[in-house]
Amino acid sequence: MLCPFCALKTTGNRLPSNRLAIVVEDKYPISRGHTLIIPRRHVSRVAALKSIERAALWGLIPKVLQVLSKRYSPNGFNIGLNDGIAAGQTVPHLHLHIIPRYKGDVKDPRGGVRWVLRKKAKYWKD
Repeated sequence: MLCPFCALKTTGNRLPSNRLAIVVEDKYPISRGHTLIIPRRHVSRVAALKSIERAALWGLIPKVLQVLSKRYSPNGFNIGLNDGIAAGQTVPHLHLHIIPRYKGDVKDPRGGVRWVLRKKAKYWKD
C-alpha cells in the first residue's frame, strides 16, 4: 500500500517547507488551519529520524506558526505528534500536528494535550 504522505505534493500551498520536510494542511482538520509537518523520507518514529531531519522538522515550527498566525489569527497552538500505534498514530509516516486554538473552541482548555489520557488529565483544583 502506498503511503499517503509519501505521495503528497506541496506545489502551490504557500506553506513553508525545506529540502527534508514538507508542510501541508491536514486533510481532516480539527480546527481552522490544522497543519502537518512531515519528513520527506518515509520514517515512522521520532527515534528513526536523523539529527538533520529532526532539526529540519522542528526548524519549520516557528515559520508555520507565523504563517498560521497571520492567516487565521488563532489565540494559541497545540503542537504534537503521535509516536507509535499505542500513542494513536494511524498513518505510519511520522508527522507533527500544528493545531491552531481559538478562544472558546472548548469550554476549558487547561491541560491541553494531557487530555489524551482523560482520567489522568486534570491535576489542578478548581
